[in-house]
Parts: sequence; structure tokens; C-alpha cells
Amino acid sequence: MDDNQLAEELRLTIGRLVRTVRAADTLPSGEAAVLGYLDRGGPLTTADIAQQWGVSHQSAARAVKDLLAQGLLHAEAHPSDGRKLLLRLTPAGGDLLAAERRRRADWLGTAITEALAPDERKALAKALPLLSRLDAHLKVR
Repeated sequence: MDDNQLAEELRLTIGRLVRTVRAADTLPSGEAAVLGYLDRGGPLTTADIAQQWGVSHQSAARAVKDLLAQGLLHAEAHPSDGRKLLLRLTPAGGDLLAAERRRRADWLGTAITEALAPDERKALAKALPLLSRLDAHLKVR
């Protein structure tokens, strides 16, 4: 298998795995994405979230509006630009995101235990740093 074939197989396999794992989510994917960006990046504006997520401002704003209505986000005036709002996770938003992540990890962890032999689990663990290096390399391009 040449590098381009490997790349395509990797893309397809990871894509399927991500979609399968997301199917277990209880949150709509857009809301989960917004909560995740705020958890990893700290307070952000809706425009920041849209840019990181790679969606339109309107798409991000819809998810933000729903999360604000549920009390999962808090909006405050931006310290340097009063026209903008800075969004933060509320404790309830952080708790919901943590529960969602635990549910995903438990589900995927069970599948790893049930579907893979011990030597295959070790091989999978050894592949994680390689995937991280690929991700980091692609981000700087």
C-alpha cells in the first residue's frame, strides 16, 4: 500500500469511527462542539467559535443561542470590545460536557476491551502518538 492509499484508508477509517462514536452522543453535535471549544480554549466570542469550527457565524450563533437558553453558557461583555460578547461555560455546561465525554469514553473503552486482543490494544496505544504528530503537522501547513 503506498502512502496515498494509506492516507485514504486512514481518513475513511477515522471518519467512520468518529461518526459512530458521535452517534452515542445525547447532545446535538453543534452544541457539543461549542461546549468543547469553550472548554479547551477558555472564553471565546461567537466569531472565534465559528472560525475554529469552520462554520458560518450564523451556524455558531444558533448553537450558542440554544446553549445560552439552556443555561449551559454565560455571556458577558468583551473586555476590549463592548460590541462583542465573551462566552464561558457555566458549571452546568461543564458538567454536561464532562458527562458526555465520560459516556463516549466508556462506550469506546468497552468496545476496545471487547473487540481487541491485548496485543492489539497495545498496538493501538502505540499508534496514538503517530496520529497526534500527523495532526500537529497538518495544522501548521
